[in-house]
Amino acid sequence: MSDVARLAGVGTMTVSRVLSGTVPVSAETAKRVHTAIDQLQYRPNELARAFRGQKSRTIGLIIPYLYDPFFANCAHAVTTVAKEHGYSVIITTSNEDPDTEYAEAEQMLQRHVDGLVAIPARIRESRISRSLFGKTPVVIFDRPVSDPALDVVLVQNSAGSRRAVQHLIEHGHERIAFMGLSRNLYTINTRFLGYRRALQDAGLQEDAFFGCDSEQNTLRVIEEKLRGSNSPTAIFTSNTLATRYVLSALVHLGVKMPNDIAFVGFDDFDMAEFTSPSLTVVRQPALEMGRVATSLLFDRIARGEIPQTGNRIVLPVEIVLRRSCGCKHRTPVVIH
Repeated sequence: MSDVARLAGVGTMTVSRVLSGTVPVSAETAKRVHTAIDQLQYRPNELARAFRGQKSRTIGLIIPYLYDPFFANCAHAVTTVAKEHGYSVIITTSNEDPDTEYAEAEQMLQRHVDGLVAIPARIRESRISRSLFGKTPVVIFDRPVSDPALDVVLVQNSAGSRRAVQHLIEHGHERIAFMGLSRNLYTINTRFLGYRRALQDAGLQEDAFFGCDSEQNTLRVIEEKLRGSNSPTAIFTSNTLATRYVLSALVHLGVKMPNDIAFVGFDDFDMAEFTSPSLTVVRQPALEMGRVATSLLFDRIARGEIPQTGNRIVLPVEIVLRRSCGCKHRTPVVIH
């Protein structure tokens, strides 16, 4: 900074004012300072600025993992909003482990992030709380945490699942299997409850499996279910990963959709419209959820507010009717 000041013919305080933008500086002086910065390739030390009580211009993002397209889309939305505000994002993963999540959150605080958005690890085990972050704003999305002081952005998991299963029932299916990941995950459990409610309303029996965490496990269970005398005539999957593994199993076993078995999955993805047949899905607004959560965070940062009771925002989902459920639509039909 001293080198920049000498080259521009100003004091170091003037350089600091130009960089921070907190105190007006004449256009001519600012131009000289920026010219000197470009010539010297000066880069401010953001961490040092944070230690002096200024903004670090960074936010943190913790997500379970990046190989699920849903979480990747959420991360993309967060970084897009951050760039719109002139911020950078530090991204890390918890691998669904609450201890790893807690350690990563502490690392974020040590880096003096101005705020944090997170998709928490298992709901009953996550240790993310207001007491951990103090005055640093935090917004949770996709899954809630137990601390009501934190803002949270969710989607209509139960209602979306219930409507999708009702659609299968309307097609005449009475034996509908639910294939999902662990019930310890809020989203999976809530979607299962929507599935269960639809069956109960129709007087039908549930048939659920939790453990679609690999192609091998999923193939084994699908094979067992289809071998039975009361094998399902339709399958509802809990998320993109479960959908991927179930589709792989059906292809491996030579099962045709929707003639042999109808299919609906929770969450849309890029290739769902181009599979054969195209997949009927519950589309959740992944990009919108990430955008709403991050916008709420920046609102908290700007206001300097730390609420005693956080906002709870629930975004709607859509049912995208394609052909895997038995519909004959030439183009997708969206039900809001």
